[in-house]
Amino acid sequence: MTIGLVKEIKNNEFRVGLTPDNVKAYAESGCEVLVETSAGVGAGFEDSEYIAAGAKILPNAADIWNQAEMIVKVKEPVASEYGFLKEGQILYTYLHLAADRPLTDALLKAGTKAVAYETITGRHGGLPCLLPMSEIAGRMAVQEGAKYLEKTYGGRGVLLSGVPGVEKANVVILGGGGVGLNACKVASGMGANVTILDINAARLAYLDDIFGSRIQTLYSTRANILSAIAKADLVIGAVLLPGRKTPKLVLREDLNCMKKGAVIADVAVDQGGCIETTHATTHQEPVYEVDGIIHYCVANMPGAVSRTSTIALTNTTLPYGLALATKGFERAVREDSGLAQGVNCCQGKCTFQGVADAFQLEYCDILSLI
Repeated sequence: MTIGLVKEIKNNEFRVGLTPDNVKAYAESGCEVLVETSAGVGAGFEDSEYIAAGAKILPNAADIWNQAEMIVKVKEPVASEYGFLKEGQILYTYLHLAADRPLTDALLKAGTKAVAYETITGRHGGLPCLLPMSEIAGRMAVQEGAKYLEKTYGGRGVLLSGVPGVEKANVVILGGGGVGLNACKVASGMGANVTILDINAARLAYLDDIFGSRIQTLYSTRANILSAIAKADLVIGAVLLPGRKTPKLVLREDLNCMKKGAVIADVAVDQGGCIETTHATTHQEPVYEVDGIIHYCVANMPGAVSRTSTIALTNTTLPYGLALATKGFERAVREDSGLAQGVNCCQGKCTFQGVADAFQLEYCDILSLI
């Protein structure tokens, strides 16, 4: 199979879909790998490294989209790339379609075989290709939230850790999954008062067990959310319904009960966000203010730490990509039910229930198509 690696063109996205070591693995499996010039520079990988690994460098993305049987990316195609989508080609990347009707329509119209990292499930459960970015985004949410709490950026002027004789900041985390766990590690490690909410009692028990008296766990009810955010200096949105649009846990009217200059970092923005006032921002313009509350809603947070993110991501995506490339799409999907969960669109049909539900589309089981 011919594998194509294009440079990411989303705003300030410096990650890349394959490292030179990944390219070597594809080449050794008998694949031809085409790499766009400078595709990996943002993550610290030079063209010469890709060439040494067995890749062929091409000068522009259009040639790679046209020639490759499978395109490997990090982020979903942006509007200027929709014209490259074609029937039968495998697109292997993050998609987050439940919050993106235009891309969903483009993929269905093109007949692309779209495999989403974020809905692939592991042999023992979980979302192996989403987890490393959740870990990074959770940790970064605290780091960025702490920065935007500074008065320079319009925040309350509060230090997360406090100092002797001065109160610590209150951090509220909505969701106790991969993002929430990692946000909790960093926020508690920095000395903040941390409250984490979830609807899974077993998960709360687990978090309570590992963090002990350093944090407060609460069952996620409307009353508990309102009580927690009223005291919060930093609120982190860490809710995930795999492949589905995120429910709104904090409404516009709820901002009135929050402290002016408090910060919201909504990591759930890729799936629509769990705060009603969330809309996607970029690393170039990361924040905006609504009713006195600073919102940080960068849709590709891990792109800022591109080398760490690229290596962490490709460690998990490579095995599934190699299966697709060496076995072929149909066989790979039939043999791995977790990979089958990653197929969101195929042959003009929506093959992931969460996306179909989001847009009232007809759902088609992938195994019935192949």
